[in-house]
Amino acid sequence: MTGSGERCVIASLTLPGVERSAAHVRAFTRDAVGEGHPALDDVQTCVNEAFVNGVEHTASGRGGTVTVRFVAAGDLVAEVTDDGAGGQRPVLRDDPFGEDGRGMRIIDALADAWGVRADGERTTVWMRFAGPLPVRGGA
Repeated sequence: MTGSGERCVIASLTLPGVERSAAHVRAFTRDAVGEGHPALDDVQTCVNEAFVNGVEHTASGRGGTVTVRFVAAGDLVAEVTDDGAGGQRPVLRDDPFGEDGRGMRIIDALADAWGVRADGERTTVWMRFAGPLPVRGGA
């Protein structure tokens, strides 16, 4: 992150849109954010929910991919980009007791802010979390 407010990609991973990729997403999140980050559990839960939603409800789950990206943009921003659902975008449903829509409710409860960004057919769910930015280093 520079003083001019630019966004800097910390880490990015693209995986097949299959259920078994969720374990890799959780491990990638833990590695990218760092075990000591105060919001790690919330970040990991939200990213997992967005990933699973992408696999279950979009073309990503029918032979496509999902990309998970972490960005330094003042705070930590997690982005989950799927292959889209024919123009439909994720929304927060009005019925908290409904059969579906719980994933977005979880994201709404745990992230400091979140939103949806369309990129053609693809959809990105972004989630903002306060706390220190991950420090990259080591051998």
